[in-house]
Amino acid sequence: MQPDPRTGETGPNDVVSIERHGPIALVALDNPPVNAASHALRTGLWQAVEQLQDAPEIRAIGLYGKGRTFIAGADIREFGKPPLDPWLPDVCNFLENSAKPIACILHGTTLGGGFEIALSCHARVALKGTKAGFPEVTLGILPGAGGTQRAPRLAGMAAALDMITSGRQISAQDALDHGLVDGLSEDDPREAALQAARDMLDGKLPVRKTGALEVTHDEAALQAMRDKLAKAQPLLYSPHKCVEAVAASSQPITEGLKEERRLYNACMESPQRAGLIHAFFAERAVAKIPEAAARPRNIASIGVIGGGTMGSGIATAALLAGFPVTLSERDQAGLDRGTAAISRNLDGAVKRGKLSPEGREAILASKLATSTDLAALSQADLIIEAVFEEMNVKREIFETLDRIARPGAMLASNTSYLDINEIAAMTGRPEDVIGLHFFSPAHVMRLLEVVVAEKTSAETVATGFALAKALKKTAVRSGVCDGFIGNRIMTFYKKAADYMMMDGAAPEEIDRAMTGFGFAMGPYQVADLAGLDISWAANKRRAATRPAEERYIPIADRLCENGWFGRKSGQGFYVYDETGVRPNPAALEIIGAERGKAGITPRAFTSDEIVSRFMTAMILEATRVLEEGIALRPIDIDAVFLFGYGFPRFRGGPMHTADLIGAGELVRRIEAYAAEDSYYWRVPELLRKMSETGESFAEMNGKR
Repeated sequence: MQPDPRTGETGPNDVVSIERHGPIALVALDNPPVNAASHALRTGLWQAVEQLQDAPEIRAIGLYGKGRTFIAGADIREFGKPPLDPWLPDVCNFLENSAKPIACILHGTTLGGGFEIALSCHARVALKGTKAGFPEVTLGILPGAGGTQRAPRLAGMAAALDMITSGRQISAQDALDHGLVDGLSEDDPREAALQAARDMLDGKLPVRKTGALEVTHDEAALQAMRDKLAKAQPLLYSPHKCVEAVAASSQPITEGLKEERRLYNACMESPQRAGLIHAFFAERAVAKIPEAAARPRNIASIGVIGGGTMGSGIATAALLAGFPVTLSERDQAGLDRGTAAISRNLDGAVKRGKLSPEGREAILASKLATSTDLAALSQADLIIEAVFEEMNVKREIFETLDRIARPGAMLASNTSYLDINEIAAMTGRPEDVIGLHFFSPAHVMRLLEVVVAEKTSAETVATGFALAKALKKTAVRSGVCDGFIGNRIMTFYKKAADYMMMDGAAPEEIDRAMTGFGFAMGPYQVADLAGLDISWAANKRRAATRPAEERYIPIADRLCENGWFGRKSGQGFYVYDETGVRPNPAALEIIGAERGKAGITPRAFTSDEIVSRFMTAMILEATRVLEEGIALRPIDIDAVFLFGYGFPRFRGGPMHTADLIGAGELVRRIEAYAAEDSYYWRVPELLRKMSETGESFAEMNGKR
């Protein structure tokens, strides 16, 4: 390249440049938006440092990134492709062995491979506000370019283990305290790089080869982490391999790097890695919607109708995102309960470090308004109804909103099941009506189903997705049906669990099998947490249209008839009291009585049988949701279950799991189960076609 006439910069390629200042050379990385460690960046960095080895006047090198961050990690466009030389591990080793000392400036989010490059340099300075870390474990792998070997040499085994096995990010000050950086700066990256290089020459900044440092073997820290992971993450693969890799850091660096590479390759071959990578991309894929080109409306204020669990949670989420919120309830008692719930939610945010005590007081003092009059919402840009799941109540509210809401206001229902088209028909502005299905607790759960009715405008849909981003939630587009994507599928597979319960499996056995598969909670634990009265109301609503052929299990209804709604009432399928949680003996008696009425002789189910039926039912109904166009793509269904239903992330979601099982095997299972219940177990046409053609759900993601 020719020198830039304005700056004097030269460089081996378009993303790496060299700027010379007497005995100092600055190497700048410019690969927007996040300076990802792409092939071009790796090649350019190698060539730049190589060129400077042959420049006798250069005695020190400052390395920094232009833009908002130093290297933020790998280039996701290269995921799943064969690596191209130079590999990142080779680049790190090359930098460490440079005869000219290199000072690296960390700023922005210096993560993964970017952090490994920094640790390979001979000195490090972090700008204030920097976040650094190793997120690889969240993708089912481990830092494979020396991170597990160099971090312990600087910070010790205990600190390195914590960072690497958790994937958490640390602050610049934490990095300094642990010895991972040698100083902090408030300069811009270029000036900091120039000063750091000067300080190396002046002896003010120590120059060290990280790989030459020795590690004190800390068996106590290693065993403590092994014990912690065995208890907290027994099903995961890569965290345990991370511990093995860090343990190898007490060997000479060459031997430790060999062991790191062996363990890295083992992680790459694990099915969990594929599942976690799929989950990573699912979060990004769901944003690709037909309405993406539409311009979202400006949302400056939000009204929330209903101060119950969902309404107060939605209000909390909006307040934490900086929106002014007006909460409306039927009476002052309802407002008081809602305000108290919001206050408790904000207290929780303070305890988690998400909000300062002063911020909490400011929100309650200036951001939250309350009223028993819906007219108080007349100037809100978005009004979210979050009242009880009763269509007549919602119809009445939207009829009123049509009269009082300002023109152009967006009207949303938080319904979990009900028909958004019917709700929208109560207004003269159906294009402004949408479903925003939050998941409880709404200020914590990441999923937001954006339910698009027949007349919902593209602008309204785009606004729903923009709102989700502002609330730091993952939005998934859904069409209209009973239960939308998530609850429709859940309602179906919950029947499979109920059938197994009726036929002989105890609720605790089913829950244990599914948590053994990787779910955070089993279906009966979830039902108790959500409230059995919610599904009871839905069951009563569906009773009139329930097909005569459908096998109906009334056990949960019997619990509700006794006032046992789950956690909130102290008992459901389980008992909740001061001694803890345990199976409810009274519920087991009801189960036995219902089996007797139906003339069923209980039989045993193995954990494998429970998982097989449960997952097959989930995939069966998910395939129908896809067939009907309720979900845009298989990966959208995966996202719903990953972010809203506790599906084990390392398994990638139900449709990813379906591909691992295979369409042919799924068809075989369904046909075998149909011998017991030919109405429930029916093969979707799409799945049968896939079994014949060999097509996978993964292939469909690229076509839709």
